[in-house]
Amino acid sequence: MAQKTRTVPAGTPTNVTQKHNKGGIGESILRPDGTLKVTGEFAYSSDMWHEDMLWGQTLRSTVAHAEIVSIDISEALAMPGVYSVLTYDDLPAEMKNYGLEIQDTPVLANGRVRHHGEPVALVAADHPETARRAAAKIKIDYRELPLVTDEASALAADAPLIHEGRDDHHIGHVPHPNIVHRQPIIRGNVEEARKRADVIVEGEYTFGMQDQAFLGPESGLAVPSEDGGVELYVATQWLHSDLQQIAPVLGLPPEKVRMTLSGVGGAFGGREDISMQIHACLLALATNKPVKIVYNRFESFFGHVHRHPAKLYYEHGATKDGKLTHMKCKIVLDGGAYASASPAVVGNASSLSVGPYVLEDVDIEAIALYTNNPPCGAMRGFGAVQACFAYEAQMDKLAEKLGMDPVEFRQLNAMEMGTVMPTGQVVDAPAPVAELLRRVKARPLPPERQWESAGEGADVRALPGGLSNTTHGEGVVRGVGYAVGIKNVGFSEGFDDYSTARVRLEVINGEPVAMVHTAMAEVGQGGITVHTQIARTELGVTQVTIHPADTQVGSAGSTSASRQTYMTGGAVKNTCEAVREALLEIGRRKNGSYHPAWATAELLLEGGKVVTDGGEVLADIADILEDEAIDLELEFRHAPTEPFDLVTGQGNGHVQYTFAAHRAVVEVDTELGLVKVVELATAQDVGKALNMLSVVGQIQGGTTQGLGVAIMEEIIVDPKTAKVRNPSFTDYLIPTILDTPTIPVDVLELADPKAPYGLRGMGEAPTLSSTPAVIAAIRQATGLEINKTPIRPEALTGTL
Repeated sequence: MAQKTRTVPAGTPTNVTQKHNKGGIGESILRPDGTLKVTGEFAYSSDMWHEDMLWGQTLRSTVAHAEIVSIDISEALAMPGVYSVLTYDDLPAEMKNYGLEIQDTPVLANGRVRHHGEPVALVAADHPETARRAAAKIKIDYRELPLVTDEASALAADAPLIHEGRDDHHIGHVPHPNIVHRQPIIRGNVEEARKRADVIVEGEYTFGMQDQAFLGPESGLAVPSEDGGVELYVATQWLHSDLQQIAPVLGLPPEKVRMTLSGVGGAFGGREDISMQIHACLLALATNKPVKIVYNRFESFFGHVHRHPAKLYYEHGATKDGKLTHMKCKIVLDGGAYASASPAVVGNASSLSVGPYVLEDVDIEAIALYTNNPPCGAMRGFGAVQACFAYEAQMDKLAEKLGMDPVEFRQLNAMEMGTVMPTGQVVDAPAPVAELLRRVKARPLPPERQWESAGEGADVRALPGGLSNTTHGEGVVRGVGYAVGIKNVGFSEGFDDYSTARVRLEVINGEPVAMVHTAMAEVGQGGITVHTQIARTELGVTQVTIHPADTQVGSAGSTSASRQTYMTGGAVKNTCEAVREALLEIGRRKNGSYHPAWATAELLLEGGKVVTDGGEVLADIADILEDEAIDLELEFRHAPTEPFDLVTGQGNGHVQYTFAAHRAVVEVDTELGLVKVVELATAQDVGKALNMLSVVGQIQGGTTQGLGVAIMEEIIVDPKTAKVRNPSFTDYLIPTILDTPTIPVDVLELADPKAPYGLRGMGEAPTLSSTPAVIAAIRQATGLEINKTPIRPEALTGTL
């Protein structure tokens, strides 16, 4: 079991409601879906069924860049059991593209494919195997085109244009049409600051393409309705964003596309974009029958975006006493064939590229490229992960060159509350960077192993290489590494980030019951648990019902950006407060003349009763409501942000920052290049832990994903063909329980006075610093300069 401590500052923010309702905020109540999931009884989207449904299948391109000369669907249509075959020419609406920020992604390829695995045709049949075989009978004649696969080929003067005739609001500040988005940040004077530096270090870093690797594949069920619309039950991260993209390409008004969230088997950003949603709806409307689509694992690798691979070029300077003087960097993100969330990822990568450090003189440029590689977009950490890998490597280089302890060097330069970011934004909430580092460093190290006796009778799971039993302790050395990161919370750069909650309070069987209805996608983060806790806290009830998430209530925004507890939790809190005031107003109207406390005292709801702040019971909630029900729907917004200037990068672009630090202990067999992560200790400020059990679980999960990209996870794209070489969990490796070390968690609670309950979004931060901490530990163990993720055995043995 993870160790954890809890640090709460003196005093609490004024917006923290002090109530003591059982099962409320601050308690580690169990998840209502937890038991069903671990016993296999939970209904995921792939489990959905309709008695007369058809099965959909997508035919995907076998090449990365080509003109479609012809498509012959005749053999597929002739197969018994096939109901429909659709290509681009069959799309019903004038609008045939979609996209999160830029509508550049075709529903089906239009005369040209731009990446390996792009959807070209759809089939609906009465059996999944029939649909698969029919898709295989579609004949496509391709004429392959020159490939764009990297920075050089994308930005060459004669480079093929991935998207010709671009006409969008990003093009005005980019020097080449193959650049999706560019964000510079200029502050101070780097050339003058460089003169003050006693040491300067440079580095070029390569970050590999990571997959979200969720276990539940993309799936959904589309059911045509009598009014000509469609009902869609789907696993997604943002119902209303899906709706805005789906309705136009179906040629339907939004009210005729009704969406309901089905069981989600993980997301991590990979469900923020459209996958099979439009395809299932098209087939359902074409056949007038329900259509289910479920990707297999192979197709899933092509059906969602991935984390941007990146090249990062950094220069840092410091004085001999260890103070940073300047930073210059260029970050090149490979966005693949379509834009997805690349513009926002660029904004994060640039604005967070200095890390949690004080730096007044910076020259930053971040760009995302269009290439013929697989599309990349949102993944946990969203641009900050790649930057953290590079700037933390730079911190270690500087500390070594100055002869300083790497933790003390970081603490000397750590930001704090009041620090001005390179964008000009002031950090206006606690920023305990130095304290987080102190805590992970102060933790006792795990005991050294006695490798000379590790042969006969040893637990091989504890050895590098694990159950492969290739190591017996020879050539094994230990290393310790540290890292710290900074991540923004919520949507940024002027985006109208809001969330909606509907709350109904009524009496059922003599007991007050609250119903909470939001469109929040529960993807495993525990939001439905938190909503229950908030309703209990604010309304003083025991019974809380969570309505299924759908588009019949206002948008909750995406389950991403570490925002849902802050935003939709804030919406639930605000709506519950309004319901509470409405209830008290009814109580005053009915009972105010009988007891003066109704007008003079501060009233709370606790244990199903209205009580004064002194504990006097005034009435039962059930007696006040009787047959009435209070039903309210309200929106919640955080403080406004603004876009970064496209020349200087200045602007108050983020609403909140969150911080985490890690210490990794690794053991490396230097002869075989095998790594065993022994421990990954972490400390993180969460503002306020609404459910400590969930908080610790999220921190440990994010830490494990960071470990994966450090030593094993990478989608391999052949540079000659731009084809994915490892689209399976056989060849794309993710950490298992045997790869996951002990993860002690130290939780700080330094309240942000602007946030609901003082909380701080925390789901992404551990993914940032765990990767560079592991790599720093490997560097310390081996003495090698490692500038690429993931680290492969050949990089450690000199055979690369």
